[in-house]
Amino acid sequence: MRILKLLLLCLLQLSCTGQENEKINGVSFVASREPVTETQVAQIVKVHANHAAVMPFGFIRDIHSPEIVFDSERQWFGETSKGASQYIGELQKKGVKVMVKPQIWIWRGEFTGTLKMQSEKDWKTLETSYEAFILAYAKVAQKMKVDLFCIGTELQQFVTHRPAYWTALIKKIRAVYKGKLTYAANWDEYPKTPFWEELDFIGIDAYFPLSDARNPTMEQLREGWKPWKTKIAALAESKGKPVLFTEFGYRSMDFTGKKPWLVDAHDMQVNLQAQADATQVIFETFWPEDWFAGGYIWKWFIKHENAGGAEDNRFTPQNKPTQQVLSEFYKKY
Repeated sequence: MRILKLLLLCLLQLSCTGQENEKINGVSFVASREPVTETQVAQIVKVHANHAAVMPFGFIRDIHSPEIVFDSERQWFGETSKGASQYIGELQKKGVKVMVKPQIWIWRGEFTGTLKMQSEKDWKTLETSYEAFILAYAKVAQKMKVDLFCIGTELQQFVTHRPAYWTALIKKIRAVYKGKLTYAANWDEYPKTPFWEELDFIGIDAYFPLSDARNPTMEQLREGWKPWKTKIAALAESKGKPVLFTEFGYRSMDFTGKKPWLVDAHDMQVNLQAQADATQVIFETFWPEDWFAGGYIWKWFIKHENAGGAEDNRFTPQNKPTQQVLSEFYKKY
């Protein structure tokens, strides 16, 4: 039985990527105020990325608000359906495949995993609003013939409290979009996600804590991955689905492996090498595995010349040593 499941995973991997050993080598393509140009897309191709996540946004007032505002004239161009379509078109012209990954932004950056309604009426309103949001972009994904669609990102409370809704929603998405589906579960959410059997990939935003060290060694990072990798591999085998890191990446700062999900602007010491080392270790740990489909690094800005750099302690690999690590491994796979 174990051999049959592993064989199934290998076959799934081949069908999803199209050829042996080729992974989804992706970038999370950040929405901007203006259209993307061919020259800007060329920077993605230059690092041997073959996929990009295009991320339109919907907005919610607070964690108890049921109304999602999306495709508004007040949004940045890249956050709208028109902008997403333009980004997809330019990426496809350069041979870059696309995952459409609609996301929610809660005012003041509240974590989407805490989105939870306080009444049945509000749950129903949220469900109706989210369905309109996600189906609108599923239709964009179908029209643009993209390869992959993400049905949600880090919505643990919503998923936990309304599982039947999500099962029904997946059927509605498949009725309008004919490509492959995933869901981006947070690193501490994915084992409890109830609908992996109904999707094509187990999607994980892979911000797993690896080391408490200020400047972790690569060996410490490898050791930090061992228990997590064992659990991820076991889930892939039990569900018969390949794993996709819908987001992965590290900030170029001290303690980069301690709480890799940190997105606040606290003034942590820049540490370019720690980011490069952690990125190399995640590639070495996962990319050779047959049950692993690949992932999308967080994050890539369209104005490459202005992004990242030696003084930046944020996530982007751009204009940092990590960019070279990314390029080398994406070329290999």
